[in-house]
Amino acid sequence: MRCGFVAVIGAPNAGKSTLVNALVGAKVSIVTHKVQTTRTRVMGVTIRDRAQVVFVDTPGIFKPKKRLDRAMVGAAWQGAEDADGVVFVLDAAVGLNAENQAILDRLVKDKRKAVLVLNKIDLIKRDKLLALSKTLNDSGAATATFMISASKGDGIWDLMDHLAKQMPQGPWMFPEDQLSDMPQMLLAAEVTREKLFLNVHQELPYAATVETESWEPSPKDGGVRVEQTIYVERDSQKAIVLGKGGQRLKAIGAAARQELIEMLDCPVHLFLFVKVRDSWQDDPARYSVWNLDFNA
Repeated sequence: MRCGFVAVIGAPNAGKSTLVNALVGAKVSIVTHKVQTTRTRVMGVTIRDRAQVVFVDTPGIFKPKKRLDRAMVGAAWQGAEDADGVVFVLDAAVGLNAENQAILDRLVKDKRKAVLVLNKIDLIKRDKLLALSKTLNDSGAATATFMISASKGDGIWDLMDHLAKQMPQGPWMFPEDQLSDMPQMLLAAEVTREKLFLNVHQELPYAATVETESWEPSPKDGGVRVEQTIYVERDSQKAIVLGKGGQRLKAIGAAARQELIEMLDCPVHLFLFVKVRDSWQDDPARYSVWNLDFNA
């Protein structure tokens, strides 16, 4: 038997969460078109042959400007340092831009080897893809290179087989049916945050968070009653989330409720509230919930 941790790192929007979800076979990390959607390290557990591979989906690595940015980038590099293996996911269509080059340089500097994964290969011409692959392999940081499309599932199982064989020998760390280490209340908040980001598009780039305030059984139908609060930083942002006549909030709640019903396989009674908390990004308690270092 084998078991080990694989940190999945890369620039924002490289497709890390999409890849982890595909390999685990279930949604353990939220996915949106917005950069830096993933805020904390999320573990997804999967089994291949006799190997249990624990994927650590990390926040996107970029040049941090604010406290939350620094905490997320710090979490990503810490995940890589702690893991048995590292997968560096690059958006092949973007190529070796400044962000990807900085990650590659850091791996070389730290003498940290990684499996390089060129994602979204359906969006790039073959000659450019091969040239990019050669450049990355010549860096000396790569132990292997895989070309995939995480959204379509192309090439991911060859990658999975390779990683399973690289895991150290030892007993499995999680029960066979466990897919993630994330508590249900936090996962439910993440689902709602995903629907929030998908509904507000560019109007609320980064100034919102979601917390599950209560989680109680619903004896009448065997389901759960969940209360969540969406926190924003200004009154103008609250108006954006609510929408005209509260219609946007209703749409967010309906989408989140449907996904939670499917995930929990029981009725879900979801109640959403919107409040202004102007300094939530400087509140140590929020960082504790996400397992981020407030002082990073």
